[in-house]
Amino acid sequence: MLRNLSIRDFVIVEAVELELAKGFSVLTGETGAGKSILVDALELLMGGRADAGVVREGAERAELAAEFEVAKDQPLTEYLEKSELAGDPGVLLVRRVIDRSGRSRAFVNGRGATLAQLKEVGEHLVDIHGQHAHQSLMRPLAQRALLDGHAGLVGLAREAADAWRAWKRLESLAAEAAEQYAQREIERSELQDKVSELKRLAPAESEWDMLSAEHSRLSHGSSLLAGAESSLEALSEGEGAALARVSAVAGQLRGLSEHDAHLVPVVELLESAEAQLNEAARALRNYASRIELDPEALRAVEARTEALHAAGRKFRVKPAELPQLAKDLKERLGELDLAANPEALQKEVAALREAYLDLAKRLSDKRRTAAASLSKSVTAGMQDLAMAGGRFSIQLVHLEEPAAHGLEDIVFEVASHPSLPLRPLAKVASGGELSRISLALQMVASKSSPVQTLVFDEVDSGIGGAVAEIVGRSLRALGRDRQVLAVTHLPQVAAQGDQQWIVAKSGGKNRVRTSVSRLDLAGRVEELARMLGGTEITSTTRKHAAELLGR
Repeated sequence: MLRNLSIRDFVIVEAVELELAKGFSVLTGETGAGKSILVDALELLMGGRADAGVVREGAERAELAAEFEVAKDQPLTEYLEKSELAGDPGVLLVRRVIDRSGRSRAFVNGRGATLAQLKEVGEHLVDIHGQHAHQSLMRPLAQRALLDGHAGLVGLAREAADAWRAWKRLESLAAEAAEQYAQREIERSELQDKVSELKRLAPAESEWDMLSAEHSRLSHGSSLLAGAESSLEALSEGEGAALARVSAVAGQLRGLSEHDAHLVPVVELLESAEAQLNEAARALRNYASRIELDPEALRAVEARTEALHAAGRKFRVKPAELPQLAKDLKERLGELDLAANPEALQKEVAALREAYLDLAKRLSDKRRTAAASLSKSVTAGMQDLAMAGGRFSIQLVHLEEPAAHGLEDIVFEVASHPSLPLRPLAKVASGGELSRISLALQMVASKSSPVQTLVFDEVDSGIGGAVAEIVGRSLRALGRDRQVLAVTHLPQVAAQGDQQWIVAKSGGKNRVRTSVSRLDLAGRVEELARMLGGTEITSTTRKHAAELLGR
């Protein structure tokens, strides 16, 4: 659950901090105030792409931070421990900084994290449903991704795609085998020489970094030892050493403190300093005793470093990239060895094809089951969204040739009226119908999501009246067992919130400031009245707003 969201110097936001609670929270405000900017900030914290344009005009960097409450038994906890990103039990801190040049840095529990790690963490924390989700539903890729995501088939689909690419890559190699035999033999001979040379050199993973660190230590051994010894002399072993002088001052003031208690805190500070100086002296003695002045070891490190440098120059890669190069060349040589044996190559192609088909058939079976369940649930949701008698169906259209995404295309079909036949969604749905179907899909998908924080960014566009109230009730129901945050322009939806925040914009043309504040009961009535009545708010409008809130 998202506890706190802090935003500084982001787009038009100077500084905003939200303390969020469980249940259903709504964000409202006038158009252009920056409601969706808060969602954009959360998307960046979850690993979205960033550029310099998100930094507020006149600021050096944008800073985003969020605090989450996480259960100990979640898969996320295990991932954090494996990635050495774990923090305090039950708490997860995520932070991201984007500077004026567009460079981005991410932190998880105070430790530096890659964008890939941030995305992995974000997938466990927040599920964001954007305001343009209904537009993406027109694309076959989005339809397939929604079904696979809802059914938990993303991993299996990725395995099948990898297996398809491996099969097709080797199949292509087999097709080229007869045509390029002479050229392939030349490449194979050259590769054998390179692989043999790299095998003799045997570059290890991370070896270059370790060699660099060891060379720095050994080459500076004399200065490190001299520095440690001179520091030890100044601390404890020389004439007028700091430790002896601090001890003497502490002893003198200790006696005087018997006559004036105001000196006791000073004596305690000096005693603490004396203890720390003693500890520093012991650490320096231990460090000095371990420093090795080993010319032979230094020469060996320098020789190995030069060997890796020479290999890097020869193969035109950085020394640190040699282990990966050795692996890639060995893999390519294996492929060419297979190509030299057509019978073995065809057996390998057949084996890879069978491996792909096995995964693809399993994927098809699971998609078929999930499609039937999701079709039924979305059809039921359409009845609540003023599409009585409407039907939704997911069709699996068999492909003549297998593809990376499986053995079928996914096609969403809809009939908005009982008398109409099912037809592809992209061809028959109007803007309002598409918006409602998208919302029904997202509500169903959210119920099956294990993520505890759900964000809906103006997904209620294109609806109103009684339908809007039903949507609000549905979002409130979702908030009973998880945290739901919705950006909305509909008073019927906002009235259903357990908490309501207002986003306001102030300032002139040259300096715009966005603020966010939580509304009390009177404030909610006033804001709902504004949403209902526009610029002119009357007592009747306020009464209507109070009734909405009361319901």
